Amino acid sequence: MNSAILIIYTGGTIGMIQDPKTLSLKPFNLEHLLETIPELERFNFNIHSSSFEDPIDSSNATPELWSHLVSIIKNNYENYDGFVILHGTDTMAFTASALSFALEGLTKPVVITGSQLPIGMLRTDGKENLISSIEIAATLPQVFSENRGEVYIYFDGFLFRGNRTIKSSTQHFEAFESPNFPALAEVGVDVKFDLDHFLKKRIEPFSPKDVFSDAVGVLYLFPGITMDTIKATFSNPKNEVYIMRTFGSGNGPTHKDFLEFLENEIKQDKVILNITQCDRGAVDQGKYESSGAYKNIGILGGLDMTFEAAITKSMFLLGQGFSGKELKQKLIEPICGELSI
Repeated sequence: MNSAILIIYTGGTIGMIQDPKTLSLKPFNLEHLLETIPELERFNFNIHSSSFEDPIDSSNATPELWSHLVSIIKNNYENYDGFVILHGTDTMAFTASALSFALEGLTKPVVITGSQLPIGMLRTDGKENLISSIEIAATLPQVFSENRGEVYIYFDGFLFRGNRTIKSSTQHFEAFESPNFPALAEVGVDVKFDLDHFLKKRIEPFSPKDVFSDAVGVLYLFPGITMDTIKATFSNPKNEVYIMRTFGSGNGPTHKDFLEFLENEIKQDKVILNITQCDRGAVDQGKYESSGAYKNIGILGGLDMTFEAAITKSMFLLGQGFSGKELKQKLIEPICGELSI
């Protein structure tokens, strides 16, 4: 039986066309995009497509976009063996992370891809990215003899776990990295899967969730940051979780005013999650005196989670109604491979 794959087009550089008047890039329709890749007809797969009514630049991505993608996959889940999402690169890692949490019990591959150059350009990377993504989405269900499924990013020859991925370049075709977790596949002459690093068998039933909360803030530390700036960051009473971007293995200022302020926020039921500004490595609260002080006042250590995963995981958990001790516990334990214990 031929594999059935659904391509979902949200917009992004892969489907852009240059406006002849302004010379700026703008989205165009999926039908036109697919016409530029006649090679797809050579696949022995059933390939169907779905497009956003108004394709967007991914800089305009919102939790509503993630919810819409969840609903498309949910409504088509029984009819397809895998899904390929075409998405802009700027927020691709956020979308991949968000979907990894929202698609609970996923047992089918969801591969997100895009390109650095529009697919109509002569040197585009879009064709290879799309063709390989479709092949991987169709092949993975046959590779495993058990129910497995993840949200992936495929880009420039590598398949990554979506919630481990960051965008690392605006100029190179190799635009994404997975700094703290191995690539799951490398595409060359052959497709080589690293089967040991895929998520294990999914036992729970497929139960997608489409509610995300925006009650999340970010405190980005830098030398010389003032208490006025810090207080302004925490001034929105709606926010329940704050991601604190720290130095190195989770370090930052430890002067009295700063620690007392953060401790007071925590006593008012704010959750603070410590995520390093470094791409590689992990938060290790207590390794140095400064991060030990954070641990002592109740700040959570985010280990090796990416910033994108930390933000979207917080939005997802809050959207599902988690709070208090249960919220804190879930933030620091893996849900779908987003952090290492």
